[in-house]
Amino acid sequence: MLPDTPDVVWEVPLAHAGLGGIAVSDKYVVFGDRDHDDFQDVFRCLDAATGKPLWEIERLAAAALDYGNSPRATPLIIESSVICQGATGNLLCIDLRTGNVLWEKNFRDEFPLNAELPWGYCGSPLLADGKLIVAPGAPDASLIALDPTTGELQWKVAGLPPSHGSLIVAELGGIAQIVGHDHKTLGGWALKNGERLWTMKPHSDGDFNVPTPVLYKNSNGKQRLLVATENNGVRSIAFDSVDGTPSETESTSMKLRSDMSTPIVVGDHIYCVKDFLYCLDSSDLSEKWRIRDRALGDYAATFATKTHLLVIGKGQLLLLRADGTKEIISRCKVFDEPQVLYSHPAICQNRMYVRGEHQLKCIRLSPDTPLPDPNHDTRN
Repeated sequence: MLPDTPDVVWEVPLAHAGLGGIAVSDKYVVFGDRDHDDFQDVFRCLDAATGKPLWEIERLAAAALDYGNSPRATPLIIESSVICQGATGNLLCIDLRTGNVLWEKNFRDEFPLNAELPWGYCGSPLLADGKLIVAPGAPDASLIALDPTTGELQWKVAGLPPSHGSLIVAELGGIAQIVGHDHKTLGGWALKNGERLWTMKPHSDGDFNVPTPVLYKNSNGKQRLLVATENNGVRSIAFDSVDGTPSETESTSMKLRSDMSTPIVVGDHIYCVKDFLYCLDSSDLSEKWRIRDRALGDYAATFATKTHLLVIGKGQLLLLRADGTKEIISRCKVFDEPQVLYSHPAICQNRMYVRGEHQLKCIRLSPDTPLPDPNHDTRN
């Protein structure tokens, strides 16, 4: 159960609301921010136990982007270093302990675009098979793989500008591949060399392609790809072929048209927020129910265990059972004023790190709060 009011371990004031998620370990909390004058990216690292500032790195990043200029990407912790990415293309590898910059690049300088990005670079860096995968979106470098320790280019592939969402890695049809959106299409790229394996153009144009694709297994134990966008609804795609390409779109539903929230799959149920909290049947995408609540808006982040669902709405946490039951068990008001939390929170051990419009809070979760198991992927 959630308490009515949070057990706040520490909180720090912030000058700006944020868009990018928070990365945590048992020692460090890392997030992207902006300076007071909104001219520079500021990548900050705090002590996870106390909230004390450990280091910060500033880089010039003047812009006038929709939804503000804050970094969109969630930092990526890799052992003793962290990869940070800003909305204007700053990409840095930073030593977690010292704050020393180990290497850095700027997408616009090294991989020039031929298109405008009104929301900037949004997708979070991805580590797969020892490669750091990022999406500069340049005509000759739509997707690139870097050595995460040196920043050395390992491969690049031509293509379209980037989407506003993140990529995943999956083995589909026996082929290890990077899966996600570019500016206009869904696709898969071979992990070993970036070769484009398949392209799926949506029925309706104009998607912003923000939600992350989700890999899961349906009720028959078959691996599927779940894709949600605002103009094309939610789709379940099968990969039964041996060459890593889609064999068919099994199910489509226009009941859920998520423009920002990424669905989460728990067993036979799919959950996602778009003004309502939706519960869909994972076998055919039919709607089981929807809940309207004052804490729910256009976007909300979700966590799940095998048995419970935690939804982070407008400054509140909502706890539900993940068995298809249409009931909010308990709620916790994290911030006094309602506010949309675009920055995805993070959970480490029994602590949750939540970024609001003016503060970042570390909350101690009670012993009976179901916590996501880092070794269990609820989407499979």
